[in-house]
Amino acid sequence: MVEARRNNKGPAVYCRYLIKRYGEGDTVVEALRGVAVSFERGSFTAIMGPSGSGKSTLMHLLAGLDRPTSGTVWLDGSSLDGLDDTELTRLRRTRVGFVFQSLNLIPVLTAEENIVLPLRIAGEEIDQGWLERLLAAVGIDDRRHHRPSELSGGQQQRVALARALMSRPSVVFADEPTGNLDSQATEVILAMLRRAVDDFGQTIVMVTHDPLAAAHADRVLFLHDGLVVREADRLSAAEILDAMKAPQLLA
Repeated sequence: MVEARRNNKGPAVYCRYLIKRYGEGDTVVEALRGVAVSFERGSFTAIMGPSGSGKSTLMHLLAGLDRPTSGTVWLDGSSLDGLDDTELTRLRRTRVGFVFQSLNLIPVLTAEENIVLPLRIAGEEIDQGWLERLLAAVGIDDRRHHRPSELSGGQQQRVALARALMSRPSVVFADEPTGNLDSQATEVILAMLRRAVDDFGQTIVMVTHDPLAAAHADRVLFLHDGLVVREADRLSAAEILDAMKAPQLLA
């Protein structure tokens, strides 16, 4: 059984020699070709690269949503090797938060009910004080009893972010979290992700194609053809755009 208590030593998540292949024989595709990378606690990392570079594959392996062909992932000090599907599910419920472009909110539940749903499914006690703090932090306290259809796209994404943070996970994975939002709502969500790191000590790993979004991160990883080809700290949007124009990153 996966231990629910988080380990505060070492990186929040890291991997070594990750290889992921799809298909066999002449049709084999190597989505990742030996990636080794570490994500420190309380950090905000953006993962960028052209379509097919392996961004989403890497995130899915780090989050325990998929299994590598070879290589190892450690999440909160626990190796994912050998865990069965039930154990992986327990681990994700207690140590991982997700924010996706598609949101995945339950239409018949209110904002508050959506936020606490993963904890209720896991049979965990709801920390009411933490819930109130999150509702205030993401600015939807006055919309807590509204269903998703009664919220704007930006407000729905705030609900998704609060849900990801509710369990105080070891790491939050965000997959194109601003892809469906207008510029104003995008800036609000990115500021909230930044605050989650700076004020709550959260670890965030974000896959994005947007240099403006990646510029909010502490570090940017650039993937190409299944490999990390560059990493850099605190780049501006213009610097990220220039990096994406490098020959090895052009699709």
